[in-house]
Amino acid sequence: MSETKVALVTGANKGIGYEIARGLGETGATVLVGARDPERGAAAAEKLAADGITAVPLELDVTDPVSVSAAAARIEREYGRLDILVNNAGVIVERGQLPSQVPVEALQRVYDTNVYGVVRVTNATLPLLRKAPAARIVNLSSELGSLTLTTEVGSFHAMYPLLAYNSSKSALNAITVSYANELRDTPIKVNAADPGYCATDLNGHAGPRTPAQGAIAAIRLATLPADGPTAGFFDEDGVKPW
Repeated sequence: MSETKVALVTGANKGIGYEIARGLGETGATVLVGARDPERGAAAAEKLAADGITAVPLELDVTDPVSVSAAAARIEREYGRLDILVNNAGVIVERGQLPSQVPVEALQRVYDTNVYGVVRVTNATLPLLRKAPAARIVNLSSELGSLTLTTEVGSFHAMYPLLAYNSSKSALNAITVSYANELRDTPIKVNAADPGYCATDLNGHAGPRTPAQGAIAAIRLATLPADGPTAGFFDEDGVKPW
């Protein structure tokens, strides 16, 4: 078995996902650039490769069970295992709507990517992660998913009552804990990373942080040593309240 680590980053053709792929590639890992659009995935992988990173495009739509199964089958066929999984793909559909104005269909769309997509990909690749000596799973969450932070009256977080997005990240935090508990006695570590408010397509490039800054926590969690933490919610400055 090759000693080179194999890392899959979903939604890696742009933004924070792209920078996570770059960071993991700079550690020497072979990075599978997960992207729903194969052309965009190929372009991102080519750009990373031009910078000396071993990057391979992988067509992957986290909302499509067939696509997820096909991607997992390809990883098994070509690499035999997976060392790192970063569930980065995410969407937001609300634009200034009050929670009571958000249709159920919006929640369904957001949850299909932010919640169900994470479970689809994790379950499909878990057999491959188990084959690695010490695999890592990192889920990209958000401060807006923290019940503690968003219930502080007058806080920055309370100013953004995004029903679908916020609740999807709260659910993701709970999912992270569930997987961490199941895998606690294995070499696999499971954590959630908070990239902070970054300028990406997701928010119309409104955030003050860069995608590269947002990628820091996920990269650190994806490369944790054996004695590193598990089931935490982290940003680059340390653990945060769930």
